[in-house]
Amino acid sequence: MMDPIDAELALAEVRVRRSQAIDASSVPSWFWPSIGVLMVPFVAAVESERPWLVALGSVAYAIGLSILIVMVVRRARVQVRASLLGVRGFVAIFGFSALMVGVGLGLGLTLETAGVPFPATLATIPVAIGLAVGGPLLMGFLRRLMMSRPLAGSR
Repeated sequence: MMDPIDAELALAEVRVRRSQAIDASSVPSWFWPSIGVLMVPFVAAVESERPWLVALGSVAYAIGLSILIVMVVRRARVQVRASLLGVRGFVAIFGFSALMVGVGLGLGLTLETAGVPFPATLATIPVAIGLAVGGPLLMGFLRRLMMSRPLAGSR
């Protein structure tokens, strides 16, 4: 039988290790505004309808996105199991993604209907801001959610 103090210390160590694993697998806060910064000129290049600018913007976006993904993957030393996120985590991720897509499409179509020049580019700006602000908030929510899970969850 384990001494209660030793058991408490062991449990505290498990909590610290879980916190470290969750932090190591989280998308860093700098990722979100970086994606937004890449999106706006990419959409502007596509919307310009100039082939050379579309090609340049596409290549720049692909290179920039690849660099960001490699940086995040190298940083993440562990992978979180889907069961740790659960249904609430899935709903939060899906809801955030749907909100960003909805804002972008809704605003873009509204601006296009109103005859505003470069409606897609202008609609991408609030989406980029939404990613920069909402992405870290989403990660914070997911971290709290994962930390709230019981230590001895079902397998």
